[in-house]
Amino acid sequence: MHGEGSAVEGRGNEQIAAVLGGVPPINRTYVLVILTLVYVVNYLDRQILGILLPQIQQEFTLTDTQLGLLSGTAFALVYATLGIPLAVLADRINRRNVVAASLGIFSFMTVLSGYAGQFWHLLATRFGTGIGEAGTGPAINSMLADLYPPEKRASALAFYSAGLNVGLLIGFFGGGYIAEHYGWRHAFLAAGLPGLFLVLVLMTTVREPQRGLVDKMKDDAPAPPVAAVIRYLWNRRSFRWLAIGTAMSSFGGYAGIFFIPKFLMVSHGMTLVQVSIALALLAGVPGAIGTYFSGVIADRYGSRDVRWYVYVPLIATLISILFAPIFYLTGSTAIALAAAIVPVMMGATYVGPAFAMTQALVPLRMRAQAIAILLFVLNIIGLGLGPLTVGYVSEILKPAFGADSLRYALLFGSVVGLIGGFCYWMASRPLKQELELAKADQERLSS
Repeated sequence: MHGEGSAVEGRGNEQIAAVLGGVPPINRTYVLVILTLVYVVNYLDRQILGILLPQIQQEFTLTDTQLGLLSGTAFALVYATLGIPLAVLADRINRRNVVAASLGIFSFMTVLSGYAGQFWHLLATRFGTGIGEAGTGPAINSMLADLYPPEKRASALAFYSAGLNVGLLIGFFGGGYIAEHYGWRHAFLAAGLPGLFLVLVLMTTVREPQRGLVDKMKDDAPAPPVAAVIRYLWNRRSFRWLAIGTAMSSFGGYAGIFFIPKFLMVSHGMTLVQVSIALALLAGVPGAIGTYFSGVIADRYGSRDVRWYVYVPLIATLISILFAPIFYLTGSTAIALAAAIVPVMMGATYVGPAFAMTQALVPLRMRAQAIAILLFVLNIIGLGLGPLTVGYVSEILKPAFGADSLRYALLFGSVVGLIGGFCYWMASRPLKQELELAKADQERLSS
């Protein structure tokens, strides 16, 4: 039986490789690695701002609210809004080309950030970065769904999602080092250039996968209009709760990415280089482990009960919140950094399972749009409001707590994750039934 299964899998891989094409010959693992590198650069360009904020704040004399606007809201408004029309495009044309064009745009805008002469210039380049990055997520998720079958999809998406941790590692460590020795402008230049090279690699070695191949479904139906996809998802209670849950989970996480460097420097007296090394190690090792294995665990237990795809982020959220007060309230730097390991490890565990379930809840030609709608909710609330709200709360608390106001504002942001845990529980209740409905809808469209 084992030999027969291996032979079947081998033929499946050969078929997928034949569909993908490329010079030299490639398989789905190669494509997964390249698309993960795109996500590494994506997150590097998006989040390197966090380690650079102290220098930028000092040069432009900015408030914490302005930092929140710059780091979260400006990017999120464009990223979330344009993600939907670009996902419609990805559901209709070559997704590889959408990813390559988007990669080129946001990499160029990151380079341009290094030439900002004032706050408004930098704000404009953040809008531009959001425009470019809006096209990558939905298209890449849709491509990976056509490379990996449902029982392996969360693992593949979790591997891809671990690229965010690698991007954070490079951003914190490399960005901090360059900023300390050469200034924040050179850090932006260094972050943007690799993406321009990766565009060439993507265009010359990766081709568009065939839609529906690994699901053994025909892809004859045209992509529906976005309004139809929104209505379809709105009628799925599991998706509504899942989307809100991911947004609440990311609320404190995004705020932390941008404000924790400043918090450690102000409340713990760490230098920029010390913060860079500490956060790089935290994000790059425990963070990547947690993100990847959340998908592996979800696939393993989800094969027995699909509700594990939401149980995994639910459990991770609750564990994470238990350690947040220790990290933010202790006066010991060593204890704070040790306590941060668990929240960082659990911080992005929702990504692989949530993306896998979102694509399983819709027919083939809705996948990119469904991911874009999920990202819209996640980014408008999590990225758009998280840093802005925490920055604003920090200013409100400043008269009472002084420099420690950011400590309590960040703690507030992390506690919001409790709402996410409740939402995951609610999403688990109708999940089985609604997955069957989506499968029946695809069979009807294919007949």
